[in-house]
Amino acid sequence: MKRNLVTMTMGIGLLAMGAQLVEAQGARNCGPRDAVVQRLGETYGETRQSVGLGAQGAVVEVFASDTSGSWTITVTFPNGATCLVASGQAYEELAEALPPKGDGA
Repeated sequence: MKRNLVTMTMGIGLLAMGAQLVEAQGARNCGPRDAVVQRLGETYGETRQSVGLGAQGAVVEVFASDTSGSWTITVTFPNGATCLVASGQAYEELAEALPPKGDGA
């Protein structure tokens, strides 16, 4: 019984520490949209390639560079904060046709 209580307490502590780490990382990877977009353009040569509406009014955007192939996915929240979600290399634009309705794809 004591062992289970200690294990559970340690697990809760680790979860709390993990949440703080994510929060700290989030602050470092977020900023005003204008500043984030300017830095992506000036530093990486990336421009907006696509945009979509996410949950709770968040705007999801993909930025990429035609010359270097770098890409970045951002999310802008209703409060104006823009956060970097993912980035990488070898961006390739695709124009695939949507499957016909009813194909269950």
